[in-house]
Amino acid sequence: MSKLWNIFERIVLAVLRFFLKIIGRELTEEGGQAFMQFVKFALVGVTNTLVSYLINAGMLFIMGKAGLFPKTDIYIANTTAFFLSVLWAYFLSNRFVFKEDENKEKRVWWKTLIKTYLAYAFTGLGLSNLISYVGVEILGLNKYIPPLINLVVSVPINYVLNKFWAYGQKKVEDNERETIPA
Repeated sequence: MSKLWNIFERIVLAVLRFFLKIIGRELTEEGGQAFMQFVKFALVGVTNTLVSYLINAGMLFIMGKAGLFPKTDIYIANTTAFFLSVLWAYFLSNRFVFKEDENKEKRVWWKTLIKTYLAYAFTGLGLSNLISYVGVEILGLNKYIPPLINLVVSVPINYVLNKFWAYGQKKVEDNERETIPA
């Protein structure tokens, strides 16, 4: 898998270098790393989107067939999909996207998880339910469409919130570093 990822990364960076060259720019090592981090976040986002949508649609289908909560099914489905898909995103992002920097303050897993839920709650729960309400109740859209509309707005916001807040690490001051006695 690592070999396949390396090939994918080289292709993505080659394409980016090509487009940057057209506009007279060069890709720095740091820029390449930052871009690949966003690509990884986007790939986690794709899997998260699939998980979220499948849970959402599955809940709507099950509740519809069972005749459960016909007036509030979209909100129950959104909420269930939110909690399970954010947990999924946390595990993948923590492992593949926002790796812990050993030279910075150590992250506390449960604080990062709570921040991840809060970051996603802003868009994935609040915004999603607002878009569902407006889409279904006001605009008359099919209830399977609003979760897709929410993605366009939420992905960039979630990346920034996760990168700099949920997974962000503070620099360790020199006097705070543990030193080994001589």
